[in-house]
Amino acid sequence: MADRYVRVKTTQGQVYYGLLELNQAVKVLSTAPWLGGEPNGELLAPDTYQLLYPCEPSKIVAVGKNYSAHAAEMGGEVPKEPIIFLKPTTTLISPDAEIALPPQSKRVEYEGELALVIGERCFNLTPNQAIAAIWGYTIANDVTARDLQRSDSQWTRGKGFDTFCPLGPWIVREINPSAMLQTFVNESKKPVQSAAIDEMVFSPDYIVSYISQIMTLLPGDIVITGTPEGVGPIQEGDRVYIEIEGIGKLQNTVILREPLPIEVDPEESEIN
Repeated sequence: MADRYVRVKTTQGQVYYGLLELNQAVKVLSTAPWLGGEPNGELLAPDTYQLLYPCEPSKIVAVGKNYSAHAAEMGGEVPKEPIIFLKPTTTLISPDAEIALPPQSKRVEYEGELALVIGERCFNLTPNQAIAAIWGYTIANDVTARDLQRSDSQWTRGKGFDTFCPLGPWIVREINPSAMLQTFVNESKKPVQSAAIDEMVFSPDYIVSYISQIMTLLPGDIVITGTPEGVGPIQEGDRVYIEIEGIGKLQNTVILREPLPIEVDPEESEIN
């Protein structure tokens, strides 16, 4: 099995990067592995930590309509160059954390995606240079308030709610170019999304090169590469599973976010 790089929080509240062992113990690293982190000799027992999202990016750069069939199901054509947008880092949640449906939206959808972890400072790279800048791979769910995305002239609100980017469960260094990406909802054995990642319109190296010609990517940044066809709604109580061959499974449950508190008029409270 490939090395699995994790970020964990201990029961005492300490956060570490580490290597996940086959017995679920974690070999603690001195710092993030893309910054040269090495084992420091400490070992965490399986019941003494929780998995966090596996890196702390300065930004999340996302690509839209990067699978032909998904572009078609969204009612659009395949773009001539990558469509990119930003998701706030406050959208990040860990494996097994809860996706909170906001009251502003009537239709929130899952989007299973391959995520790239950037390992070095990237600016103005060629695609060949970009290959070396991709340190590893993990899984993302680009959760989207579809009704708001369609109604707004840009995607920030529909893509940017807190909890709208589950990430993990860990990072691997390599992945088969034809690895399968599949999304499941609840206990169904039939995937709602299923595609090989080499069906992308724009390849990971091309995407990173393209983004680097616009903005500097920093070590630990995340690039999510688009979703296949089959996106659909999620509701309170659902559990979403996204699997990528060679990485693993990212799973999260869905809850309703608490509504905005009702403010009481001070004059009315005095009368009552």
